[in-house]
Amino acid sequence: MKIGILSDTHNHRRNAEHALAVLRERGAERLIHCGDLTTPDIIYLFAGWPVTFVQGNMDLARADLEAAARQIGAMPPALSREIEVGGVWIGATHGHDSSQLYRMMMSGKYAYLCSGHTHCRQDEFRRPYSVRLINPGALGGNQPQTRSVAVLDVASGALEFIEFPELS
Repeated sequence: MKIGILSDTHNHRRNAEHALAVLRERGAERLIHCGDLTTPDIIYLFAGWPVTFVQGNMDLARADLEAAARQIGAMPPALSREIEVGGVWIGATHGHDSSQLYRMMMSGKYAYLCSGHTHCRQDEFRRPYSVRLINPGALGGNQPQTRSVAVLDVASGALEFIEFPELS
């Protein structure tokens, strides 16, 4: 199964729409959004997708985001989430709470741990904990790198970063 991983949309609707279209083209069957959606309008773009949301430090309208997630049939954003895909556990958190990120990393439970917050792509295997840390980069907010998302093939472990140099 291919998982599309997004983060830090910061209410950039056009960027999110473009990324979702590309993820669909690339065969993503499920999505993880690693936080900083910022408004319910972004959540509505995910209608029809199996999606897992986590709460970012800029997701201040929590009640509105929770209501929007429920309207599209998704669990509301939380500080951390986990999903199981084909016997593989994937954890997700935004990353602004480093103690949460490290607890999840050191738990030994997850093969993959997805986060955002830094707006920088990351694919790093932490050998002591047997976990692969993945940050897809950002679709909005400050721009230390080109806009990007990632696609993870859970069966093979292949990870592809998809960059969008045309997006601001």
